Amino acid sequence: MNKSHLYLFFVVSFLLAACNPTVKVEAPDEPITINMNIKIEHEVRIKVDKELDDVFADDSGLF
Repeated sequence: MNKSHLYLFFVVSFLLAACNPTVKVEAPDEPITINMNIKIEHEVRIKVDKELDDVFADDSGLF
């Protein structure tokens, strides 16, 4: 290994060490505020068979 290869090895090693990515996780100083507007709609459908409808009509005191 001659001198230029050794120099190239150190330069590449330095560049690879300098390009090491860093991720920094830090908690915020202020609390996190989330504002949400939620609209919930629902629909209930009740299907009564004809026979059951007749039972309700005949015996009005059932409920």
